[in-house]
Amino acid sequence: MDRLGEKYPDLDPGLLKTLKGSVVLIKYGGNAMTEESARENVYDQVAALQGLGLRIVIVHGGGPVIKSLLESVGIESEFIGGHRKTDKTAMKYVEMALSGQVNGEIVKGLNSRGVKAVGLSGKDGGMVRAGRRFHYMERAGRKEQVDLGFVGDVVSIDTDLISTLLTHEYVPVLAPIGTGIDQMDYNINADMFAGHMAGALQAASYISMTDVDGLREKADDPGSLLKKVDAGQLEKHIGRSILGGMIPKVESCLIALEKGVKEAHIVNGMKADTLIIKLLTNRQNGTTIEA
Repeated sequence: MDRLGEKYPDLDPGLLKTLKGSVVLIKYGGNAMTEESARENVYDQVAALQGLGLRIVIVHGGGPVIKSLLESVGIESEFIGGHRKTDKTAMKYVEMALSGQVNGEIVKGLNSRGVKAVGLSGKDGGMVRAGRRFHYMERAGRKEQVDLGFVGDVVSIDTDLISTLLTHEYVPVLAPIGTGIDQMDYNINADMFAGHMAGALQAASYISMTDVDGLREKADDPGSLLKKVDAGQLEKHIGRSILGGMIPKVESCLIALEKGVKEAHIVNGMKADTLIIKLLTNRQNGTTIEA
């Protein structure tokens, strides 16, 4: 705490007291995962936060790694409604990228800092039960159902394994894959996976990391940052200032809040120390979404 206090003189002991012993779920992905300095900074922050007594759980994506691996084996990616259409062959490589390469790199980076990180997917311990996800689109005035293949939605979560690991001071690192009642594996959108997981764990705080400073009143105006916004006010922004990949991040925050998480945040993972600043100081960064 003393060393951290020297680096962050505005560290709030009251915030630390509130969060100590509580679960904080971090959705980690995008450029913060692929850019080396940002990646190293995230690992440093997780080590510091766990050292202060916060119970950290990480859910990660891995789109760039999946894309690269699929291209290397000659499989083209098709996106429908923001979701990667995934046939049985592609699913094998998706799991290889997420549970193998990406998960392993995060675990290694955290372990090198003295963090007892454990790599898992939603398949482990029957943790996440998935259901097949269908996309619906309007065509010729009719709603049409589109099969996305082995793309899933979270149906249920069993938190026993994660709770056991947290009790013994491990940091679970979760790849967003679940098993269906049909015993098939499903690729689940990492944001949605994270929001459901935060709710199931009754996390004190859910943080989604992205590569912009947060939500904006106007999509093309970085100066219109929404510092705080009520969940009920977000609907009017979706499709206007909340676009593309930001939509599932917002939806994941809403899921977490609906399931009892106390606070949800969207922060810029490309900037140094954003997790510590958001959680343990009163400095404003990112967007806080309140229930």
